Amino acid sequence: MTRTMEKIAPALLIVSVFVVWELFCLMAGISELVLPRPTQIVAALVKYAPAIWPHAWQTFYTTMVGFAFGVAIGLSLGVLIGSSKLAYKTAYPLLVGISSVPKVAVVPIFVLWFGAGTVPAILTAMIICIFPIVVNVATGIATVEPELEDVMRSLKATKMEILRNVGLPRSMPYFFASLKVAITLSFVGSVIAETVASNKGVGNLMMIAASSFNVPLVFAGLMVLAVMGMSLYAIFSVIERRMAGWAMRKEVQ
Repeated sequence: MTRTMEKIAPALLIVSVFVVWELFCLMAGISELVLPRPTQIVAALVKYAPAIWPHAWQTFYTTMVGFAFGVAIGLSLGVLIGSSKLAYKTAYPLLVGISSVPKVAVVPIFVLWFGAGTVPAILTAMIICIFPIVVNVATGIATVEPELEDVMRSLKATKMEILRNVGLPRSMPYFFASLKVAITLSFVGSVIAETVASNKGVGNLMMIAASSFNVPLVFAGLMVLAVMGMSLYAIFSVIERRMAGWAMRKEVQ
């Protein structure tokens, strides 16, 4: 496969899915109340753009703030847990238990503590992305080859120097992989909170649209979320290639 084909293949796949979707709805005579066609969704995006934009910005803001806090906390915990075998074995079950709790179940608790609005959405986006970051960073540090550590010790390096010069660089591929997962999960957390305890955001917009049976607008909200998620995923992929490109498999000529 040529480089050009590799670049355009994702776009071709997306276009193909929309074309098949459009033709299927037309041929099957499916009502827009059940499954709107892509052209109807685009029309809703254009028609309701002035109303969608403030909600989209609110969701983007809460997601990025929650994501930033989640990355800071997850990276710190990952480094602490990965640096100690005892901490790794002790804290891992607790992290799994916390991560297993459905995030929609904690939104009412946040509402009781902080009231409805932006804060519950930020906190939900934060807690939902912490686990993958902690696990990946801790795994990257904990699985450093013993030979590398032995070489550093033979050079009289301290534990902190080994962590800084070997452990952290070794965990970078894991860290960026977790970022790409965490950013998509953050949007999920924000939208969950917005549907439960907010009067603004894409989640709230979709709830209002669904209550009035405006299904194209509901799917337009989903489309906005998908575009934001894919855009941020692509941005982190570019950063990953710049920062941790050395760990990627080389292309076969």
